[in-house]
Amino acid sequence: MAVLHLMVGLPGSGKTTRAIQLEKECHAVRFTPDEWHLKLFGNDFNGQWPDAVHDSRHAAIEQLMWETGKKLLALDIDVILDYGFWAREERDALREQAAKLGADFRIHYMECAPDVLWQRLQKRNQTTADGKVFYISKENLDVWLTVFQPPQPDELE
Repeated sequence: MAVLHLMVGLPGSGKTTRAIQLEKECHAVRFTPDEWHLKLFGNDFNGQWPDAVHDSRHAAIEQLMWETGKKLLALDIDVILDYGFWAREERDALREQAAKLGADFRIHYMECAPDVLWQRLQKRNQTTADGKVFYISKENLDVWLTVFQPPQPDELE
C-alpha cells in the first residue's frame, strides 16, 4: 500500500532534510514547493506575509504537485508532500483523500523550539543569494508561530 507522507513544521524545523532522507528510505517521490517555486519564479517573496503574488504562485505549485501525487499513489508509489501543513484542517483533508485513494497516511512532525528555529533561519538567510531559499525575517517567524497548529497526539497515531 502506498503511503502519503506529510512533512509538518515551520521553516527551519528540518522538514526538507528529513523529506530527502525519507525519499531514499521509502523510494518515494518528494514534492518540495520551494524548490519548484524558486526555479519557476525566483525569489519573489517580498518579506511581508501574506504576500498575494508569492502565495498564489505557491498555492498553484502545491496544487500541481498534489494532482501528480494522487496519480503516483494510485500507482502504489509513496509520495512525500513537504509543504509544512500548518493547519489541522489541511492535514485532516489529506488524510481523508489518501484513504479514498487506498493509501496509508503518515505525519512527520518536525517539532522545534522557536529559538532554535530562529538560529537555523539566521544561518539559512545567509545563503539567500544562491537562490535556493527564501529570506525569512524574525517578524515573519513570530507571526507564523502564532498561526501554526502543531499536530495533536491523535493525528500522529
